[in-house]
Amino acid sequence: MVEQTPALAAIKTYRYLRLALVGLVVLLFSSLFIEWQAVGRTCVQATISAYWHTPVRGVFVGVLVTMGICLIALKGSTKGEDILLNLAGILAPGVAFIPTPDAGPCRSVPAAGADFGPAIANNMQALFVLGVAAVLVAAVIAVRESGSLRRLDRWDLLGLAVGFGATAGGAVWFYVSRSTFVAQAHNAAAIPMFLAIVAVVWVNARHVKEAVDEHPGLRRVRGRYVPIYRAIAVLMLATLALAVVGHVLEWTNALLVVEVLLITLFGLFWIIQTRELWNQGLRPD
Repeated sequence: MVEQTPALAAIKTYRYLRLALVGLVVLLFSSLFIEWQAVGRTCVQATISAYWHTPVRGVFVGVLVTMGICLIALKGSTKGEDILLNLAGILAPGVAFIPTPDAGPCRSVPAAGADFGPAIANNMQALFVLGVAAVLVAAVIAVRESGSLRRLDRWDLLGLAVGFGATAGGAVWFYVSRSTFVAQAHNAAAIPMFLAIVAVVWVNARHVKEAVDEHPGLRRVRGRYVPIYRAIAVLMLATLALAVVGHVLEWTNALLVVEVLLITLFGLFWIIQTRELWNQGLRPD
């Protein structure tokens, strides 16, 4: 029997967080499939976000909020990756709390006619409070770890700036122009969230390649991951290009297909990276 040590417990916690993210993808896709079955497989919404207005809402909100917490809690192998994970994690709850204005016609139950403004106001103001508290705690931890405020490196400062900027920017927009915030903030959060996720895959592909080039002895262990991460990154970029093509060609379901593909590819990447880092949590420098 393996002796339980603090280091092993930390790695196991890291594993469980990673596996939880994969489980969230399964949960979301299962809920979407059940709703598709409920409408007789005769139609789909234009985007995954539009399923907020269907019985999928509870799962949609829960998945994004939990995903955001996991992405922030997980430490990236590089500071750049860590900032990207944090950015995606910060934006995810906003995507969940602010529904897309387009409710879409495809649903298994009638659309709720209630005004969602009060719910958005309540949820987002609570999120802003949490955001400010999180940035302050992160700043205190960073200063304590570096020894003083002046010793913070550029990555620490950038990370704090990203967290503060996302929180403060959202709050200012919310209080200055509530109507445009309600109408546009969902997409304003969703687009950079997806871009940050794509960037995480690219950063990993480059980091593994650099590690293998610098330490040839790692080629046998990590070399196989280089082409895999690159392939997933290329497929993600191709998927983003598909969104542009779909918009030009006025393909109704283009965004839905793009979102499903991006989430699937990220889930695949996450499974592979979890396998790579199963016994250590982080990739050593």
